[in-house]
Amino acid sequence: MVIFAIQNVITDPPFTKMDLISCRNLLIYLEQELQNRVIPSFHYALQPGGVLFLSPSEGIGNFVDLFAPLDRKWKVYTPKPSGESARTHLAQRFAWTSGRSGIGPEYATNPREKTNFAELTKRVLLQSYAPPSVITDEKGNIIYVHGDTGKYLQPAQGQISTNVIDMAREGLPVDLRSAILATIREKKPVTVKDLQVRTNGGIHGVDLTIRPLADPDVSRALLLISFQDVRDSLPEEKPTKKRPNAKGTAKHIEELEQDLAYTKENLQATIEEMQAANEEPKSANEELQSTNEELQSTNEELETSKEELQSVNEEIVTVNSELQAKIEQLTTIQNDMKNLLENVNVGTIFLDKYLVIRRFTRDAVRVFPLAQSDIGRPLSDIRSNIPDEDLISDAKVILDSLVPREKQVETTGNEWFLVRIMPYRTFENVIDGVVLTFSDITALKKVEAEALSARDYAQGIVDTVREPLVVLNGNLEVISASASFYQTFQVTPEETRGQVIYQLGDLQWDIPQLHELLEEVLPKEKHLDNFDVDHDFPRIGHRVMMLNAQQIFAGTGFTRLILLAMEDITGTIPPKNGHEPVYGRRKGD
Repeated sequence: MVIFAIQNVITDPPFTKMDLISCRNLLIYLEQELQNRVIPSFHYALQPGGVLFLSPSEGIGNFVDLFAPLDRKWKVYTPKPSGESARTHLAQRFAWTSGRSGIGPEYATNPREKTNFAELTKRVLLQSYAPPSVITDEKGNIIYVHGDTGKYLQPAQGQISTNVIDMAREGLPVDLRSAILATIREKKPVTVKDLQVRTNGGIHGVDLTIRPLADPDVSRALLLISFQDVRDSLPEEKPTKKRPNAKGTAKHIEELEQDLAYTKENLQATIEEMQAANEEPKSANEELQSTNEELQSTNEELETSKEELQSVNEEIVTVNSELQAKIEQLTTIQNDMKNLLENVNVGTIFLDKYLVIRRFTRDAVRVFPLAQSDIGRPLSDIRSNIPDEDLISDAKVILDSLVPREKQVETTGNEWFLVRIMPYRTFENVIDGVVLTFSDITALKKVEAEALSARDYAQGIVDTVREPLVVLNGNLEVISASASFYQTFQVTPEETRGQVIYQLGDLQWDIPQLHELLEEVLPKEKHLDNFDVDHDFPRIGHRVMMLNAQQIFAGTGFTRLILLAMEDITGTIPPKNGHEPVYGRRKGD
């Protein structure tokens, strides 16, 4: 941020605690006297470690004790630690402004085009009848001078001072100091009469009057000090030797006693003033100590606050790191889920509890023609490609019952999908919507259709063969049988399919040799040819059946099946021992 301000570096008070002063091509337009004023002002304005940047044609002159060069080529300087800069600058400022209000008579200000007789009369009367006076502050520093005060005030020797006590002529300083203190203390006028003031022309009697004033603009206490002669000056006479007499001696003693009383009074006033002056530094010291204690307490509080802030900052950094790790983990999970949903080839639609679309995968557009702009719209606004199914009603039922549902549907494009409708559960096990998934089962439907066709084809072939045929699964349960089987053994399809072969037809197939054939011999040999069974069947009577068995595999999973063919050969093989049936005899045994 940049703050612009207008400043006269010659007359205006300088800024303080500056880090950089860039004064380029200014000093070359100033004479040496003004340069001697400005350069100490720069030193006063810069804080320790600051930088003064001048142009190549400028320099610091003779102020090598105030600035140290950082780069002589580019005229870059830094201030040296010195207390003389501030005092010199203030002294120059005072000397610059002190010429405006020197000690002397009043002068007329701006001339007026028209004569103001009232002002002129007032000025003449003041000059003629008002005593010479000065206006000072409470410390005695002269602010304004009226009339000729040369008989009472004179410049003091040494450093220039405008303090009225320092400038008072002989005979005035002590009484003047006491009167100023009394006026400040009592807040009322104080008059000291018949003071003896020594001048070059002799001794004058002066009445001193001090009145308190109030400056309405500055709101500070001011004093009006007036000097008024009481008699003409008495020339100094050389002392002559006269014979002392009693009257003269008494008068001399009285004068000495008065001088002694005045001296004591002035000494007491001086002592009181010194005590007051000593109390002020003590009070200031106590205030500084109190302020220092407060600053130390504040510093301790700031240190504590700093430690707390550091601790909080460390906690924030830790939490931020954890959040960053969580964000990275969440990003990874989102990427995994995105790739998973896009590569499983399963259309998915996520709905909220109002059946409004949250998101969907690209395969879902095969069932619902969705676009990215449809997110946030109810699914009922989108017409699906399933003509005879109302999935919206099913989703509402799922929300109420929380029981998943699935069905097979066909689209207008002759595609088959397995639709699963499940409730959407959060990690808190809260139901917050519905999930619809669409698995493409078109190829499976084709396989099923082909298998059904093949099965019908095979069943037609089986039904055409005259010999009884039966197909068993791995558990020896009847899957299918030929029409000749039902006719030969007088059983129905309802009491045959799904039954173990040993339980068919009033247990007429519960033959031990058949157990051995199907459970032991056939698994080892994979097929069996011309196995004769001579048995009395309860429903059809005595029969001799020649069995042929073959293991077959069906389906993509290679399910093991058994094809059992039967041929009635009764009468071609005589019974053993005349009437006893023979079980499990191979042809040719």
